[in-house]
Amino acid sequence: MASRTILMKLHGRRAPGVPRWAAWTAYTITLVALPSCVWRIAAVNFNAPLLEHDAKTPAAPETFDGEWWYIIGLSLVSEMLAFLAVGLVAQWGEVWPRWILGLRGRRVPVLAAVIPAGLGSLGLLVFPYAMVMSALGLKITGEPHAMVAHGWQVVAFWVAYVPLAAWGPLLGILTVHYYRRRRSVRPPTAVAAPTPSCRRRVP
Repeated sequence: MASRTILMKLHGRRAPGVPRWAAWTAYTITLVALPSCVWRIAAVNFNAPLLEHDAKTPAAPETFDGEWWYIIGLSLVSEMLAFLAVGLVAQWGEVWPRWILGLRGRRVPVLAAVIPAGLGSLGLLVFPYAMVMSALGLKITGEPHAMVAHGWQVVAFWVAYVPLAAWGPLLGILTVHYYRRRRSVRPPTAVAAPTPSCRRRVP
């Protein structure tokens, strides 16, 4: 019960008609980018021993330079994009929240959510492709690539980045479910009131 309350506060109230598997799929998507974000920040910003740093690499970041902020920004954007998947199962993904001026309280058009989510799921398929190419020792462009990591560092890299391969497929499944669920909901039709019978009484 406590975990359910925490999830509701973090992600918003679940929309009516959303099955439990869809909600947990959305919550899972919010976590798939987290290990890679932690790995990048630890390896690049704080020079954790996740890569083979050469002698010229400083032991710690000297200044908050552009690369330092780029890694932080990339990680934050990745998590925000992953969090948007919750909109496919939460009420704020069907009715504009109160803080959006001019739209609050109105229904979110189905295609306004489906088109960006669908395009995003297709674009995210680059991660499974990148994982396969990296396993073959190649860059995403097909050029040879040697990972600057050995032993347990390679294991840590794969543990951090393999979850990204599930982001696109999971988002695609959730997008199809959102579309079918929203399209299946019909607005209630007015029922005509029955007219009184005009039968004639027979004495």
